Amino acid sequence: MALSKRRRSCIILLFGALLMKALFVTIGLVVALLGGQYTLIISKKSGLSSLSTQQVKDLFLQKRHFIGSQRVIPLNLVGQHESRTLFESSVLGMDRDRLNNYWVKQHFEGISPPLTQGSFESIKAFVQTVEGSLGYVPSSMVDSNVKAVYEF
Repeated sequence: MALSKRRRSCIILLFGALLMKALFVTIGLVVALLGGQYTLIISKKSGLSSLSTQQVKDLFLQKRHFIGSQRVIPLNLVGQHESRTLFESSVLGMDRDRLNNYWVKQHFEGISPPLTQGSFESIKAFVQTVEGSLGYVPSSMVDSNVKAVYEF
């Protein structure tokens, strides 16, 4: 018995959604097994020494702007960079569609997403220059000019 076009489309969409979910679970497992591929960095002058996953989530979702008395300015990579996708899924626990929906709702409350930078080098330079800025870079880029506060 042949399936109607509509049923085939529904099956394909469902299969696609299941594959996406499996991909995010796989990414999370790989990160957990390999340890910190990426590191959140902040200015070496900052009084912060580490952040919890919940603190990172709250900062990047703009639910909080301070840790103690330290104002924090989160920085994201621009666009669809694979490390941004990894950060969003493994740390924020959201896929791109869910995160986009979140920011649409926040927009109507006057809340904007984090600032973006075009490269890891520009994130590191921003963090070194602007006190309180927080961004992620490959762990291999961490040196004495910045302070590591979280790994993923």
